[in-house]
Amino acid sequence: MNKQKYTSYIDEKKDTIINVSDKIWEYAELSLKEFKSCELYCKVLKDEGFEVESPVCGIETAFKASFGSGKPVIGILGEYDALSGLSQEACCTEKKEIVPGGSGHGCGHNMLGAGAMAAAFAIKKYLEDKGDGCGTVIFFGCPGEEGGASKSFMARDGIWKDLDCALTWHPGDCNQVTSGTCNTCIQTEYAFKGLASHASLAEYGRSALDAVELMNIGVQFLREHMPSEARIHYAITDGGGVSPNVVQPHAQVLYMVRSVLAKDALKLQERVDDIAEGAAKMTGTQVKKKFIDACSNTVTNKVLESLLYKNFEETGVPEYTEEEKDYAKKLVDSYEIKNDTLPGAASEESEEIREIVRERSENGTKPLNDFLIPYYYSNVARTGSTDVGDVSWLTPTAQINVVCFSAGSPGHSWQRVSAGKSSIGHKGVICAGKVLASAAIDLYEDPCLLKAAREEFEKKTEGGYYCPVPEGAVPVLSGEKIDF
Repeated sequence: MNKQKYTSYIDEKKDTIINVSDKIWEYAELSLKEFKSCELYCKVLKDEGFEVESPVCGIETAFKASFGSGKPVIGILGEYDALSGLSQEACCTEKKEIVPGGSGHGCGHNMLGAGAMAAAFAIKKYLEDKGDGCGTVIFFGCPGEEGGASKSFMARDGIWKDLDCALTWHPGDCNQVTSGTCNTCIQTEYAFKGLASHASLAEYGRSALDAVELMNIGVQFLREHMPSEARIHYAITDGGGVSPNVVQPHAQVLYMVRSVLAKDALKLQERVDDIAEGAAKMTGTQVKKKFIDACSNTVTNKVLESLLYKNFEETGVPEYTEEEKDYAKKLVDSYEIKNDTLPGAASEESEEIREIVRERSENGTKPLNDFLIPYYYSNVARTGSTDVGDVSWLTPTAQINVVCFSAGSPGHSWQRVSAGKSSIGHKGVICAGKVLASAAIDLYEDPCLLKAAREEFEKKTEGGYYCPVPEGAVPVLSGEKIDF
């Protein structure tokens, strides 16, 4: 199979792909508010010949774009939400807001969606040549990864069960196949309702802020009695007012509970709920909770990861001009905190790979990591969370990172926003599309690969999927007032 014939289609459609990436960068829409982004994707995909459905699972800014018929059915996952407070001029080597306090793509999701779409374009071209009944590709538009976890809500509704596998990628500062797992994460907001009074007549008041503070203290004591790998974070989203001589009649706090497995996070969440109830009783206040979102840990799939690595090697990594290297070097020099670790997760786990990376990165001093890190299968749990995890509990799933940012760039930073509309980012988008498309074509061509991936998946998920999203919950944003 001449896969280059189909990956070259990505080059033919490059202007369309990059235009989408740049437009999404400009829109910089926050989680679950990506209306213009969703509309743009749906239009472009319809024009390309996909059958487009939106909304999906009741999520207004979600969509699915399908082409082909029959099996296998391969899903390609895209994201397109931005982050608040990260407005930044493109290709600029100093912090410079476009809109004061505005939003920006500090995680590169403008590129993530465009690169996934590029892969879908190439796969569609392949399926056209193969003919009816030879397979289906579905490009999923998944909003709200930064706060909304749409893939988890889709998982609760069973949408991923229809796939034979799913592939995706994420912009990064190194080229690698992603392995290892991560944390389950559950976000819940608690509102307390008290009774206002003059603070000097405090016996008449019931302080909602006291309840929040007592809840936080209760959780501090819980930390000694929870698994060492678990984490609990919180933020007070409503302090009840600014006058110290008024007993605060309302207050809210947002909690994030993490543990590797969903079943353990759900147990820990119940204990946090109990503490909230206890705080309300101690203060004579009322408490209400609102589920915000949740996502599960990722399930690794060595078969798919190995296939992605093979195709990454065949595709090759982006090459850079001296001008691009100079731009990246200036971004590196702008970091307030220097990252002295070597690039790539495998560098932390394999001494052999660490030495290879040390040499190729010139001991971590290269401003752009212009090489592919050797594949290393891992079971290590990393500290972050992603709603790709819920996909991986329902179908074999794997993903890659492709360089779109300067080496060691801080996550969710203005430096990443700057690079997200640069030629460095554009090259990463095209590379990612080609790797994902090439791997997908191998899966269509060789049924044994999908069979092996499915067998591995079934073994690793035999304990069952504990969905962290309750029935009846809908994606919402935190910080909004909870009514009693």
